[in-house]
Amino acid sequence: MTVRLFVGNLPYQATEADLREHFSTVAAPTQVVMPVDRETGRPRGFAFVDFSDRPVAEEVIRRFSGQPFRGRPLAISEARGREERGPGSRPPGPPPPRTDPTGIGAPAGPRPPRTFGPDAPPRRARPLKRFKGEQRPRGPIKERPISRLFEVNDEPAEDLDDFDNPATRADDEVEGDET
Repeated sequence: MTVRLFVGNLPYQATEADLREHFSTVAAPTQVVMPVDRETGRPRGFAFVDFSDRPVAEEVIRRFSGQPFRGRPLAISEARGREERGPGSRPPGPPPPRTDPTGIGAPAGPRPPRTFGPDAPPRRARPLKRFKGEQRPRGPIKERPISRLFEVNDEPAEDLDDFDNPATRADDEVEGDET
């Protein structure tokens, strides 16, 4: 009689061949099923592995449960049938038609209008939310005057004749010009 094991906490990169190779040190599995996500097509991180004998399956559980496989510790246990599990979510498909709109046993029919009482008075205007150190400008942004360190003239200055320009000086003038 075959025994089906649930193998959880599998890395997403693991393949069926990797699992067969990993468990082959005890015995070769008869079947390996790795469910994939319907939407993405990626493995879901668990697998079902079938072994032909119960003692072999118990040895696999004892030997590999909690042991690292590609960097993750495996969680191995005997798989439970669907009937043993508790109630899960709804079966797939469209939801059943609703006959009771309130859910408390009232007869089906048009819903009465909902009344919650008179309208509440409007809240007073709240000030704008300000963050620390930030303030919103009121009105147009004022232009700041730009100052300059010097004036820009297109005319050459007359007093630059006595300016000592080291780039245009001859080397002999520089050596003899020491004071």
